[in-house]
Amino acid sequence: AAAASSAPRQALEDQYSPSRWSPRLDRDTIVEAHLAAAAAGTQRARASARTTLHVPYGDGDGDRLDVYFPPEPSGAFPVLVYIHGGYWQCLSKEESGFAAPPLVSRGVMVVAVGYDTAPKGRCCPAEAAAAHAARQPPDCALCPGHMDAMVLQVRRSLAFLVQRYPGIRGVYLCGHSAGAQLAAMVLSTDWREYGAVPDIKGAVLVSGVYDLEPILHTYVNEALNMSREVAQRNSPMRCIPAAPTAATCEVLVAVAQHDSPEFRRQSQEYGQ
Repeated sequence: AAAASSAPRQALEDQYSPSRWSPRLDRDTIVEAHLAAAAAGTQRARASARTTLHVPYGDGDGDRLDVYFPPEPSGAFPVLVYIHGGYWQCLSKEESGFAAPPLVSRGVMVVAVGYDTAPKGRCCPAEAAAAHAARQPPDCALCPGHMDAMVLQVRRSLAFLVQRYPGIRGVYLCGHSAGAQLAAMVLSTDWREYGAVPDIKGAVLVSGVYDLEPILHTYVNEALNMSREVAQRNSPMRCIPAAPTAATCEVLVAVAQHDSPEFRRQSQEYGQ
């Protein structure tokens, strides 16, 4: 009976373990290769582009972003905002600038957003829930690394960007894995609470998780420590973008060739 009850959980663990689906490398090797490639690409981007690194968009230690400027940013320019993945537990903006060179060469500003990852948020689920229920303003104190706080950070970074760089003409979001969930949550933002309204023209969401409830019962939640309520309110599948955003923003939902069936199902359902 014990073996039978553990089988469904193991199957779910497999479905939400992207590294297990690589046909070329074992799970540990593929993770190491991904980290190394992203870090090396970011170092090359920093060496070749004009940058301003570690720009604070808030008062927290993790409230930082990196800006990669186009060669002549004096006029109006679009910006691509990249939100990294890592299952909300690893990676950072330090490995998130790898795509900048071809974009900045075509006049696009690229911004890599940093945010506090788990397990820092394990300390205060009750406080976070109370703050959410009270609908406190965006600068309310949430424990860094809590899912509510990560969503809040990314939203605040967008509001900061359009205020700091008035030359921006059109914001394009790109998120991978956990970053796709965070980018999708940005699309449902009520910007009246943030003092600025980013002109979001498009979003590319790659290999995202748009319904967080299934991962409550996997190893992923051991660090996130999400309750069902937290998972539900941070699931893009349950958050319909505001009408102006839906009408003017084109969203591309993409999956990788070797993504698991669960990742493909989530992307298909969210895309519809």
